[in-house]
Amino acid sequence: MAVKLRLKRMGAKKAPRYRIVAADSRSPRDGRDIDTIGWFNPTTNPETVEIDTDKALDWLRKGAQPSDTVRNILSKQGVMKQYHDEKVANKKKA
Repeated sequence: MAVKLRLKRMGAKKAPRYRIVAADSRSPRDGRDIDTIGWFNPTTNPETVEIDTDKALDWLRKGAQPSDTVRNILSKQGVMKQYHDEKVANKKKA
């Protein structure tokens, strides 16, 4: 099963809120998800983001592929840098 980290749209019409979820890549955008990692609100100024860093890193370690938008959000929150540094440190050990 290929797992993707992607956005799931919530909220009312013209007032989107998104959940950042781990989902099977074959499931629809707003379909069943495996795990909820955080949320994203683009309507506030500045945009509001809440991410469970431990869950995000755990899914990345398991091989989940983030969508382009989720990758940008994780980068801004420092999760992708943390994941990269962890991979480099493990490579040096081996």
